[in-house]
Amino acid sequence: MPIVRFLLPDGSEQALEVAVGTSLMEAARQEGIEGIVAECGGGAICGTCHVHLQREYFDRLEPAGMTESALLQVVPEASETSRLSCQVIMSEELADMCVRVPAVQLEL
Repeated sequence: MPIVRFLLPDGSEQALEVAVGTSLMEAARQEGIEGIVAECGGGAICGTCHVHLQREYFDRLEPAGMTESALLQVVPEASETSRLSCQVIMSEELADMCVRVPAVQLEL
């Protein structure tokens, strides 16, 4: 199973095995990754599962849809490689990816 490393705001790191076809948000919530709030449960409508991807992995994904793009414009600490983790579906191509969790998520 592919591994994803989550870099947490406190500087610690947590590696997870993420099944292909599972969203990063689902995997993070199942393992209790702090900072992935995911208020909407994966519908890309709350912006509380924001993460930063490494550029090389970010470029492998399909572009964000309209709803996700709109939310990424208002999330705290947005960057050029920001994505909502609910919209990042694990694939073998994303194995060994490192994901940075921002210190603050969007508040509803």
